[in-house]
Amino acid sequence: MSVALAGNPNAGKTTLFNFLTGLKQKVANYPGVTVESRSGFWRTDDATFSVIDLPGLYSLETTSIDESIARDVIKGEVERLGRPDAIVAVVDSTNLERNLYLVTQLFDYGVPVVVALTMIDVFEKRKHEIDTEKMSRLLGVPVVAVNAADHRGREELADAVSSVAGTCPEYPELASAENENARIFVRYAFISKVVQETVRHGDPEAHRFSEKVDRVLTHRFFGLLILLLVLLAVFQMIFTWATVPMDLLEQGFGALGDAVRGGLPEGMLSDLIVDGVIAGVGGIVIFLPQILLLFLFISILEDTGYMSRAAFMMDKLMSRVGLHGKAFLPLMSSFACAIPGIMATRTIENSRDRLATIMIAPMMSCSARLPVYTLMIAAFFAGQTVFGFVSLGAVLMLAMYILGILVAICVAFILKRTLLKAEPAPFVMELPPYRLPNLRTITQNMLTRAWLFLKRAGTVILAISIVLWALMYFPRPVAQPVSSGESHETTRLQNSYAGQLGHAIEPIIQPLGYDWKIGVALIASFAAREVLVSTLSIIYNVGKDENEESETLIGAVRDAKKADGTPAWTPLTALSLMVFFVLAMQCMSTVAVVRRETNSWRWPVFMVVYMTVLAYLGAFLTYQGGRLLGFE
Repeated sequence: MSVALAGNPNAGKTTLFNFLTGLKQKVANYPGVTVESRSGFWRTDDATFSVIDLPGLYSLETTSIDESIARDVIKGEVERLGRPDAIVAVVDSTNLERNLYLVTQLFDYGVPVVVALTMIDVFEKRKHEIDTEKMSRLLGVPVVAVNAADHRGREELADAVSSVAGTCPEYPELASAENENARIFVRYAFISKVVQETVRHGDPEAHRFSEKVDRVLTHRFFGLLILLLVLLAVFQMIFTWATVPMDLLEQGFGALGDAVRGGLPEGMLSDLIVDGVIAGVGGIVIFLPQILLLFLFISILEDTGYMSRAAFMMDKLMSRVGLHGKAFLPLMSSFACAIPGIMATRTIENSRDRLATIMIAPMMSCSARLPVYTLMIAAFFAGQTVFGFVSLGAVLMLAMYILGILVAICVAFILKRTLLKAEPAPFVMELPPYRLPNLRTITQNMLTRAWLFLKRAGTVILAISIVLWALMYFPRPVAQPVSSGESHETTRLQNSYAGQLGHAIEPIIQPLGYDWKIGVALIASFAAREVLVSTLSIIYNVGKDENEESETLIGAVRDAKKADGTPAWTPLTALSLMVFFVLAMQCMSTVAVVRRETNSWRWPVFMVVYMTVLAYLGAFLTYQGGRLLGFE
């Protein structure tokens, strides 16, 4: 039998899905859309069920893509998916009235239904009681209380699903309704009767626990302050805890590259494997610790019920620029890395709101920009102060972060009134009761997201890495004349396709204060922003292992000359480059993830184009405006 799980967000559907299927799961996209489809096998002693986890939804009155997909799956109208043999309606015991509305809608589709009551342990701890047998008689479908923690109800649920095959729940009360409004009164009247006759409430104070906590956590002032502290703690832990595993991964891939290079004869094959394949894969895998930690904290915040409160508090501020309240966390995540930030936009139901958030997430200054900022500040602004005591470098660093935020706000404002224009969606979000997070659900969410990250981004990134490697490697003449004062590596780079491309774009980038060598570094940095530093190290013949804090590289940048003998770099050039990197889309990993998340090349191409144009204009205004004001 094929079984579909349907239920409200925060009703425990994901926990039940993991409980039933274990690790026997598959994640893909529904045909033609970016919404994920999770499926798996639920094996019992007597039967095996194919289970699909429908998107969380409050209603089948389709106002979002999630609701449309759920309805189409139930009706059997989704390509390659047959109509389910039964539906398990996941109902939160602590919020029966709201959850049972969806159940009454499922009755309209002529598919066998079984009700699974989740959160039953929380419900009973509050000294409430529920008569599942009587509720089953009143609803006309089996009702089973389930709890993943102690495996309660697993076999009973399997028996119930098997027993309803070929049946159809009847709901005669709706037949007398004259219109849709009347059907909605009828539905709630029916639900009210069911709840009143089957539920006995115990301790009223236990029921009000969430309300008491919300008075503090959603307070107009203290709630925002607490949210800020929570986010600071989350990102501090992501930065701190991810450092060691990221360093180990980087060292591991470096050691692997050295081992492969040592075991192979020098030549193109060795360079391809080490500089193309291993470097390309390593460049994406190094982000895995941040991905795991981010989704660990997101899962904890969602499972406890706090995520809904955060979105609720931020919606008023975000809506002023056309963004959804749920966009707040993905944008904050993007300060660590745009990749997990973009992946976190999956919590935003509306596709246009989600796209708007994805389009501006790379504007947040991620950690990959820090080496560029650090090198420029160290080379031209070190030791300088503002007002005699404030470091100019710190001011410039803060200015880059603020610039990214301000431009992102402007872009979001424009997008939501042009390409992604839509009627403002009301912010309707249920605040679920607070509860302890489920360890199994959190672990499986982390592992699933990590695998998707590697699977979805790895192939595209590997391909682009090889292309970039080839551009900097070829052509390879038998003998290369070496210019005075330059290494073979520098001369080879100058004669490569990348070097030729640098010369070709030099007239375009000259108004920004850049020469062809900076142009080569810009092209190479598309692989990853921090690649700019290692590329400059090669160009200026100081060794490709030098970093942004290397005195040798800093000195080489300061002393670099153009062909006419004038300085290649000035403080204004450095500032122009910093502005360019704030606004430019110099990260193939992000492009690959946007391609996968939007299921189209249209949006990542649009992102690259509009951000490159903005970056060029920003750098142009910085350099030329500075020159007009007398700066160099």
